[in-house]
Amino acid sequence: MLRPSAFLFAAAAALLLPAAPAAAQEPAARSVKEKAAQDSPLVSTEWLEKNLDSKKVRIVEVSVEPGVFERGHIPNAQNVAWHTDLVETVSRDIAGPDKFTALARRLGVDRDTTIVLYGDNNNWFAAWGAWVFAQYGLTENVKLLDGGRKKWEAEKRPLDTRTAEVPVSTFTAQAPSGKLRARFADVLAVAKKERDEQILDIRSPDEFSGKIIAPAGIQELAIRAGHIPGSVNIPWAKAVNPDGTLKSKDELKALYAAAGIDGARPIITTCRIGERSSHSWFVLSRVLGYDARNYDGSWTEYGNAVGVPVVNLAGTVWGGK
Repeated sequence: MLRPSAFLFAAAAALLLPAAPAAAQEPAARSVKEKAAQDSPLVSTEWLEKNLDSKKVRIVEVSVEPGVFERGHIPNAQNVAWHTDLVETVSRDIAGPDKFTALARRLGVDRDTTIVLYGDNNNWFAAWGAWVFAQYGLTENVKLLDGGRKKWEAEKRPLDTRTAEVPVSTFTAQAPSGKLRARFADVLAVAKKERDEQILDIRSPDEFSGKIIAPAGIQELAIRAGHIPGSVNIPWAKAVNPDGTLKSKDELKALYAAAGIDGARPIITTCRIGERSSHSWFVLSRVLGYDARNYDGSWTEYGNAVGVPVVNLAGTVWGGK
């Protein structure tokens, strides 16, 4: 124990010491920001531009429109074609373990890599990519660029036309987890009230009511119109701000709660072929932390099935043309 005289001397010395420079606080402040980016399922355009050259970050574009990547993309980004790279092209299924292993290695991603996905059309297929990646155990380290291409371009941030070269990884995919994917039998059981789950249909009101079977110009069709009994309709775009970013957590919770979805029960998201619904799956599962699965069979599977219950409010009849 210090004697009183020694204590007084130590206290006086402490008062005379120069204050720590403000710069010494900056690394700690930066680490807090970095941790926030690591914990969030979203990254900002500002954060991504500052981390374009990070060896621990892989940037991946998954866009709807063919050729948009080649015309200019975020520097160091790599391109993934959703209709060939993320799916099996003969059978209707997500990319199998061998195919996903080859994709992950080409992208240079591993289980400790921060993977930033973005794309056009408010990240529709970037969210689809996040859903596929999650089934292979790449979940918490997969982020969406909040606002996608739309916000990046609106802010006039840099674009490049060169394809990034990255070291090949050693990632090996196991069998995909079924926890994030709903199947036809699952939604049929909910429709028949045999399972206590909620179905969120994120298509347009006209699709949901049965007024139209699919948006104009769409190739993938069902031969019946309407929706799965018991489902509620919140179009995916209601979760998005005008600049393409997602609404705040409080706004999102209020949006879904108004339709009776508050996370108390498991949720199944559905649309036409599962791509728009993967966007809502990302919002519910990754942003809000709700128990949600995506039904990628969606209306093109359910609406073509024989003998299943359907709600068709508009009474539209398939014309057979």
